[in-house]
Amino acid sequence: MALTISLFHRPGSVLFLDDDTDYLEMLGMVIPAHWQVELFSRPSGFAARMQNEPARWEADAMAQLQMIERWRQGQPLLPQVLRYWAISASRYELAQTCVVDYAMPGTDGLRVLNTLLDWPGSRVLLTGQADEQIAIQAFNNGLIDQFVPKQTTDITRHLLGVLRKLSQTPHPRLNTLWRAALRPAQQSMLQIPSVAQALRAYTEQHWVEYVVLGEPFGLVGLDSMGNCHWLQLEPTASLPDLAELAGSAGLGFDAVRAVQSGQRLAAVELHQQMGLRGPVRTAQAFPVGDDGVLSGALFSLDASDLPQPIYAYRHFLEAQGGRHVHDT
Repeated sequence: MALTISLFHRPGSVLFLDDDTDYLEMLGMVIPAHWQVELFSRPSGFAARMQNEPARWEADAMAQLQMIERWRQGQPLLPQVLRYWAISASRYELAQTCVVDYAMPGTDGLRVLNTLLDWPGSRVLLTGQADEQIAIQAFNNGLIDQFVPKQTTDITRHLLGVLRKLSQTPHPRLNTLWRAALRPAQQSMLQIPSVAQALRAYTEQHWVEYVVLGEPFGLVGLDSMGNCHWLQLEPTASLPDLAELAGSAGLGFDAVRAVQSGQRLAAVELHQQMGLRGPVRTAQAFPVGDDGVLSGALFSLDASDLPQPIYAYRHFLEAQGGRHVHDT
């Protein structure tokens, strides 16, 4: 399977349902602190938590679709994404993945997951040795995304690996939606393995959330403290056009020459769409991938550059308090 990069990525809640409260408490202690985790020991509490998730997901997807529609009507996307981040702090509460134990008193994990058919997140089933064939059949039938045998050596480490992989997997509906904002040539560049690998490595290391845009071409991202950055992407073949644009925007001869030679990139479209003050910013360029077809440059957006303040993911996590098992 080719390495791909999500066009739209954000953190979300990981929900665990298991009647073994000791196991849940252990998970709460070992799962990384930057994950939003909810622990349930009873199907009733889990079902109550998930009851409104399909509607909340649908409302959030509609907000994104409206951004794309406004872009088609001529409104730039970048300021819209920043406003969406500013007013939609509840997006972090959306259940991204559910991990459910198969064997529970009075029910089983597949029955529980079958009540979530309208919920578009990822499903993971924890199984005992006797349940493995059931889990394989459920996986083959598309009822679950992964299953993890409880007898797996170092199960917690394996489970965390599965959850990381699922969080990095492009969401089919949202990826399709945001692909509409990219030109075919841009999509092709993002599918070059070394480019996808470089961008994925960068986003995983520095950001908790990002969106890939086509006009201008690049990624707008947030770190855990709510700091916003623009990673501009420029095809090598387009550097002369960008240099000409930089000259028209008032940059001097040396700056224009640095852009034309690929040493620096100029954020002309960023300035235009954001209405930024002062001269057009430039930043040191670097190769993206090993194929020599794409350059990148990083620009920080200060709080004064943004349409509205953005609530930091770290503050959201702190507001959740300590992890505890819901036993109702």
